[in-house]
Amino acid sequence: MSRTRAIITETERKYISREISVSENKRYQAISRVRDRLEELRVDVSLLEEFHPRLLSELREIVCGEKFE
Repeated sequence: MSRTRAIITETERKYISREISVSENKRYQAISRVRDRLEELRVDVSLLEEFHPRLLSELREIVCGEKFE
């Protein structure tokens, strides 16, 4: 079974963490793609807020490290 990614791909993780050596341009592009996804996450949060607050609570718990009810 393949592993699902969250916001950052395996390759982007390696670029951002400097696990592998890439140009600063490639690293910058990876960071930019993650920022774009974070913007889309705002839309997802709004949707969850309206239609599935429990799932939003789970997301907040993961991201913020505390319980939200």
